[in-house]
Amino acid sequence: MSAKPFISLSKKTFIAVIAFLMAIILWLILPFIGSGPVQYSNIDEHFKYGSIGGENTDGIPYWIIKVLPEVFSDKLDGEGFGHFGFIQEPNHELPIGFSKSSNSLLLGLGVDVVTQNCATCHVGLLRKAKSDPPEIISTMPGITINLQGFIQFLTEAAADERFSASHLMPYINEAGANFNPLEKLVYRFIVIPRTRDELLIQRHDFDFMKQQSVYGPGRVDTFNSYKQRRYGFPADKWTPEERNGISDYPSIWNQAPRVDMKLHWDGNNNDSSERNRTAALAVVAPTTIDLDSMERIRNWLMDIKAPKYRDRFPINQALATQGKPIFKNNCASCHAIDGDKIGEITPIEEVQTDRGRLDSYTYDLASNQNLTFSGIRYKGIDQRFSHFKKTNGYTNGLLDGVWLRSPYLHNGSVPTLRDLLNKPEDRPQSFYRGYDVFNQKDVGYISDVSEEDGRSFFKYDTNLPSNSNSGHLYGTELNSDEKEALLEYLKTL
Repeated sequence: MSAKPFISLSKKTFIAVIAFLMAIILWLILPFIGSGPVQYSNIDEHFKYGSIGGENTDGIPYWIIKVLPEVFSDKLDGEGFGHFGFIQEPNHELPIGFSKSSNSLLLGLGVDVVTQNCATCHVGLLRKAKSDPPEIISTMPGITINLQGFIQFLTEAAADERFSASHLMPYINEAGANFNPLEKLVYRFIVIPRTRDELLIQRHDFDFMKQQSVYGPGRVDTFNSYKQRRYGFPADKWTPEERNGISDYPSIWNQAPRVDMKLHWDGNNNDSSERNRTAALAVVAPTTIDLDSMERIRNWLMDIKAPKYRDRFPINQALATQGKPIFKNNCASCHAIDGDKIGEITPIEEVQTDRGRLDSYTYDLASNQNLTFSGIRYKGIDQRFSHFKKTNGYTNGLLDGVWLRSPYLHNGSVPTLRDLLNKPEDRPQSFYRGYDVFNQKDVGYISDVSEEDGRSFFKYDTNLPSNSNSGHLYGTELNSDEKEALLEYLKTL
């Protein structure tokens, strides 16, 4: 008599069926088991492409962002996201400032999303001449980046009938998504509709832009955006004076000597950690910000030095030596590291530059900001903001790397340092922004080129609200020889 098998045939079949079903389930859900926020060991790569925590609140699903340039190519002149000045490096799928991470969709499962980070506004380009390839420089102002245009593109696309599952899914399949059946269902019935709904909410939140001057590349209105989107101050309640707070992206290198200075253009905060976190609120919510990533970037920014002019262009050292005492007598008190007014605020009545950015930041906003991050602790320290204050002027900042911060003044209304040494009536009343070829003679980017190789540049009109080139009369009384010497010295900073 033969021995009976340890497990009957029916039980073996049952186990095989269960194993097969489990394999099917695993195959279906595996794409939703993401790796979380993306990190890079190289700090410059992390700055340009790493996550700062926005994937669970502010990200756009990867396959949607991938196909939008093709689906809405009629809105982009065939340039893709380069239409907005974003910088595309070789061997990188996404532009600088874009980070691909996994979010949490449901029960710990998620989809890949694309968020933005600090590099969106703080990486720029420099060409020595038209024929030269551009140098990519981290921590400088993003002179080519038209963030307003990108935001408006996304929100206008969401209102377009083409932003639908039936229209997008064929493009996504053609782009190589290779979805399994569950992914197709999730994208068709959850991801695409939810993304469209969220972008339509943002369309309402950013509606205030229609009442403002056009920003153009290299500029943003940070705090009016926060009023509407983060703190619930509806734009229809804003006064006319506070509607235009448009200002340039600043450089963010060499933060160590700036730690206790009054920061932001109007000096409304003297805590660098708070300054960094409030900047991150443009792309991430307080509840999801990655404080480890932010601290890592903050530590790196402490010691990274401003790019040197002499490493790229020649300097007339004899002329620069003549300019040094002129700088000391006319500029150093406000702009040298040992100046008695460095990091302090010059009242608007004295500096006389455009009031828009100053007036956009209100007492009510300062009060509400100081409640942000309440209840959030990091390494045992309460992260609640406490240093925001309303001021009455603009802060005096260090001029390290000033040659690479063109255009000048807080609103980017003066194209070159030479122009800044002229009286306002003698400064250009209009010029072009977004061109990355440098003007060595006048120290700043070339600003009289309206287009190149079919790409048009932004015409800046100083007569529009928030765009005035008035004020900052310091140095305007110098004679021509003194100005030449001072300009040469400024190249050395």
